[in-house]
Amino acid sequence: MAVRAQSLYIKESLKMDTQIKQILEVINDGLMLVSSDGSIKMVNGAFEKLTGFSRGEVVGKPCTILNCDGCEKTISEGGDYWCNLFEVGITVRKRCIIMRKDGSYVPVLKTATLQKDDKGKALAAIETLTDMSEYEKASQQINQLSRRLDDETGFSGIVGGSRPMHKVFNLMEKAAQSDAPVIIQGESGTGKELVALGIHKLGRRREGPFVQLNCAALNEALLESELFGHTRGAFTGAYRHRIGRFESASGGDIFLDEIGDIPLSIQVKLLRVLETKKIERVGENKSVSVDVRIITATHRNLEEMLKEKRFREDLFFRINVIPIFIPPLRERREDIPLLLSSFIRKLNLVTGKEVKGLSRQAMDAIMSYRWPGNVRELKSAMEYAFVISEGHLLGIDEFPPNITSDSGKSQATVSRLPGEPLTERDCLISALNTSGGNQSGAAKILGVSRVTVWNRMRKYGIDIKKGLVERDPNRSLSVQGTWHSSP
Repeated sequence: MAVRAQSLYIKESLKMDTQIKQILEVINDGLMLVSSDGSIKMVNGAFEKLTGFSRGEVVGKPCTILNCDGCEKTISEGGDYWCNLFEVGITVRKRCIIMRKDGSYVPVLKTATLQKDDKGKALAAIETLTDMSEYEKASQQINQLSRRLDDETGFSGIVGGSRPMHKVFNLMEKAAQSDAPVIIQGESGTGKELVALGIHKLGRRREGPFVQLNCAALNEALLESELFGHTRGAFTGAYRHRIGRFESASGGDIFLDEIGDIPLSIQVKLLRVLETKKIERVGENKSVSVDVRIITATHRNLEEMLKEKRFREDLFFRINVIPIFIPPLRERREDIPLLLSSFIRKLNLVTGKEVKGLSRQAMDAIMSYRWPGNVRELKSAMEYAFVISEGHLLGIDEFPPNITSDSGKSQATVSRLPGEPLTERDCLISALNTSGGNQSGAAKILGVSRVTVWNRMRKYGIDIKKGLVERDPNRSLSVQGTWHSSP
C-alpha cells in the first residue's frame, strides 16, 4: 500500500508540475526564477520573446546578463546574499530598463518576490517583467497631442489653400512614400513641426513612433545623451540606463528640429548613424542597429553655414535628399482668412465664447501686417484678442499694439456685412488694396500668377482706375467662411 501511495504522490506531483509549467507558458509577462546566488533557474516563453535570449542561453547564468539598471547588488557590501531582495524579503515593484540579446534597451516593470520554505528560509526569487514599450510610445503620443490645439482641419492639420501651400502638400505626399531623409526649411513659426508630423501620418511608418527633439535646446553633452542614449555609470549622475531618441524611434520617424544648431562633434556621429543605421550609446562601445527615417528642420541658411565651415558638407548632402520649403505667412496672405477662421473655431471651443469674426479695421490691420513670427505669431495674437474681447466681434483695440500700430498704412480693405462668407472676390480686393493696385504685388500676396489676378479682375468687373471698393466705417469683416483659390 505504501509503495502504491508513494507512486500516486509522485504522479500527482509530476502532473502538478506540468500544469504549473503550462500556466507559466501562457502568461504574457516574462518570468524568471532566480536562486539566492543570482543564477537563473527557469524562464518562460514570454521571457524569451521579450529579451531575445533562449532558455539554453540564460539558465544557469547570472541574472546580470540582462544588465538591469534597477538592480541593487549587496555582495560588494558584505551581505549574506547576492541581491538585497533576499535580505529585505519584501515584494519589489519598480520601473527599470533591461538589455536584450541584440544590445537594445527595453523599459519594463519588474515585480520580484521571494519563494520560501516552510521555515521561512528564502529559496529563490520569482521575477516578472512587463514590457512597457507600448506604454512609453502611447505616452509620447499623448504628450504631443496635449501640446497642440490643432485639429484635423486642412491637410494633415495644416491650414492653407494658397498655391505655395499646395506645393508643400504635394511634396509631403511624395516624401511620405519614401524612407529618404527629408529636410524642412522655413522661418520660425511657419509650421515645420506640423509638416514633419504630417509626413509621418501619411507615410508607411505611421504605425511606428514619431519622436522629436529640438537640437537647439540642449548643450553638446546633453544632446548626445538625448540622441543616442547612455549606459549607467557613463558619466557623473548617470545612475540609470537611458534610451536615446534614435532607439525610441526605431520602426518610425525621428524629427530633429533646428538641425543647424548641432555642434560639429555631434554632426560626425549623426552622419555615422545615417550611413550605418547603427548607434553607440554614451559610455558604451557596442553598436545597436536602429530602423529610423530621419526628418530634419531648420530656419538657418545651411548653404551659408557650409561656406563658413559651421556645418559639414557630407552631412548636408545626407539630409538634403528631399527638401521642403515652407513660405512665410507674408508670402501667402490669402491663407490668413482661413487661419483666422480655424483659430476662431478652436478658441471658441476652448474659451466658451461666441466670437463671430473681426471688425473691418482689425482685418485691415491683420492683412497689412508683415507677420515676422508667421503663423505662430498670428495664433498668439488671436489668443490675446480672445482674452481681451468681451463681445462677438474682435476689434482693432483688442489686438497687440505692435500689430495695430501699422493699421494706418496701405491696408487690405473689404466692405462686407457681419456674418457674410469670405469669397474669392473679397480676397482679390484685399490683395489689390494691400498692393496699392499693383497686380504683380497682389499676385504675390495671393500666391498666384499675374495672369490669374488679371483674369479674376475681369471676372468680377474690378477696374483699378475707377477704384476698388468704397470704405464704409459702419461695415465689418467676418471670416466665418472659407475660401479656396481656383487654379
